[in-house]
Amino acid sequence: MQVEERLRADIVEVGRRVYARGFVASNDGNISVRLDDDRLLMTPTGVSKGFMTPDMMVTTDLAGRKLTGDREASSEILMHLAVYEHRPEINAVVHAHPPTATGFAVAGIPLDRAVLAEVVTTLGSIPIADYGTPSTAELAEAVRHYISAHDGLLLANHGALTVAQELFAAYYKMETVEHFARISLVARQLGGERVLSREEVNRLQSLRDRYGIAAPAPLCPPDQEAGDEVSCQAVDAPSSPDARLVTPAPGSNAVALGLDDEVRLTYRELTALIADAVNQFR
Repeated sequence: MQVEERLRADIVEVGRRVYARGFVASNDGNISVRLDDDRLLMTPTGVSKGFMTPDMMVTTDLAGRKLTGDREASSEILMHLAVYEHRPEINAVVHAHPPTATGFAVAGIPLDRAVLAEVVTTLGSIPIADYGTPSTAELAEAVRHYISAHDGLLLANHGALTVAQELFAAYYKMETVEHFARISLVARQLGGERVLSREEVNRLQSLRDRYGIAAPAPLCPPDQEAGDEVSCQAVDAPSSPDARLVTPAPGSNAVALGLDDEVRLTYRELTALIADAVNQFR
């Protein structure tokens, strides 16, 4: 099987997987691979990723101009081109809307807490790229800001993006992003995560070479501010030389409420509050 034929089949399979796992709905999402130094293979616009066939793919040059194909390339191609321009070692990009991770993106909450050793070792942190109108250069610019230092991004009010040197690796990173988001959500519902200390994070980072995990960028020093283009990974991991797990301070996960904010109670909770208030005056 020739390389392009195999890659077309691989894109079909990855599209089937993201659709089957509920990472996309309808015609959402897009996938691309680098064919060679001058060409990309891209999913078409207006097609469900769960029902593609190899002949649907579109080849373009690195400026996004169509070279072959009966359909048009995804309207999100500018975002993909930004990745390939700034990460020449990257050969595959997957964009999807995994529900829990996208929920974090909509809420404006990055997945940057050092919680899971596997995520710290592989992806590091998963920041949120600023909102940009889909299919525009604005979104591509938002991705450009972070992509030099990260293999996984949340896209504000949009979805998630993962990249790798090989297509299935990019897809597996998308699985990891969503899995991490689900675990983070459950932990916060249960009262908040215990996070890994900065010292433990440094130990985990040192394991990357042993396991052959290429890191796009080192961790940022705790006090470093982001510049025009992020060149390191910001991880929420407090220093604690004597403990590998750190319990957040009380209230660190609480949401501040204003005087006019809505608070919802069950009938049982409301009656209990009223009864308690009445008892205070007896």
